[in-house]
Amino acid sequence: MNRRQWITIIGICFLALMAGAFSSHWFSQNRAVNEEAVKAVFTNEWQSPDGKAINTSAWEGKVLVLNFWASWCPPCVEEMPQLDQLQRQFSGKNVLFVGIAVDSPSNVRDFLKKTPVSYPIVMGGMNASSIYKSLGNTQSALPYTVVVSPQSKVIDTKLGKIDEDRLKKAINSAF
Repeated sequence: MNRRQWITIIGICFLALMAGAFSSHWFSQNRAVNEEAVKAVFTNEWQSPDGKAINTSAWEGKVLVLNFWASWCPPCVEEMPQLDQLQRQFSGKNVLFVGIAVDSPSNVRDFLKKTPVSYPIVMGGMNASSIYKSLGNTQSALPYTVVVSPQSKVIDTKLGKIDEDRLKKAINSAF
């Protein structure tokens, strides 16, 4: 190939690279979350993995860290001990972590026998995907973490494994 063909190929590759970089940034950004999305978290009929109804009124007025996860999701499983440690660290500060399982109850029960956590785990059920999408998870991927202030405003969202420093900063800014 001559020099002109090489320059053309390199130019096309560069343009494709730039288009990919800009589009991935655009796709990974979270949509604005409206009040109805947060309201859905409190009005959904959550159940424990054992099928018991969860009273979400106990969640109100707290900083909520909602973590959508599944037992078959490696990054979800990897971050659970860290989330558990953070729940213990923030336990006296009006902060509540809630794991929302996008999984079957039997898988969750088996998983929790091996990896117990100190925060409540609820079953996402059929509404989980619509709730996490309305909370900004446009890619429908897991794990997905949402920090909600005591005034029911979304402070931060994170698709993928948590960043502990970022999560602590979001929790502290929620007060």
